[in-house]
Amino acid sequence: MPFFHILVLAAIQGITEFLPISSSGHLLIIPAVTGWTDQGQNIDIAVHVGTLVAVIAYFRKDVLEIALAFLRPTDRALAEGRRLGWHILIASIPIVIAGGAMYYLMQGELRSILLVAATTIFFGLFLGWADKKFPVTKKIDAITVLDSFIIGLFQILSLLPGTSRSGITMSAARMRGLRRRDGAHFSMLLSIPTILGAGTLTAYHLIKVGDAQVGFDAVLAGVVSCLVAFTVISLLMRWIEKIGFTPFILYRLILGVFLLVLYFST
Repeated sequence: MPFFHILVLAAIQGITEFLPISSSGHLLIIPAVTGWTDQGQNIDIAVHVGTLVAVIAYFRKDVLEIALAFLRPTDRALAEGRRLGWHILIASIPIVIAGGAMYYLMQGELRSILLVAATTIFFGLFLGWADKKFPVTKKIDAITVLDSFIIGLFQILSLLPGTSRSGITMSAARMRGLRRRDGAHFSMLLSIPTILGAGTLTAYHLIKVGDAQVGFDAVLAGVVSCLVAFTVISLLMRWIEKIGFTPFILYRLILGVFLLVLYFST
């Protein structure tokens, strides 16, 4: 792939993976908007690995505490890390079941610009509704099993391109009373098993069909997406309580209308 194409794809993935605006939707529409050939699943995996490394690096304290908590199940000093780890596992169960079923039953059937336009608009409005409708009542250390499971159920909707995994889980977190920053925190930690699972499944498929490649393009894409994603996470966690979700909602509405125009004009 041309060097410029790799940089653009990696940067877009890094920017959109953790903002509530849908990374999969953007990666899907790039070829349609630019006329570039589809980047292929090898590049898709590379940029997702990059964002995975970024979120683990940013939340390294949480990740380390959770890992140690499960390695030392009797250590009371790690009780909070163990509790958070269990909530992440509980919230991951629905997407594992639904994602696995969809992979085998509906592979490739949802890649539609019209669908991306519809989900971009609808779930953008849904995010605004959830943010305004529900009061703030708790922080991440007060999350319950029911909260985590409901957030996990909503994450299933992210299997629809354009929904945004981070957007729908942040919406669900707001519906359960979490502050914007705490909802974003839990959403990003929840992305670790989700991205890891999806990437492993796709990599397995590529290996199975003999199309797995780790060349310079993939490495470059992964590094760029990692650096961009780390920067975006840092800024989002610093400013989300102040700026709210309105800028992202407006962006989704504009993008959705643009996609509808693009779809009906071709």
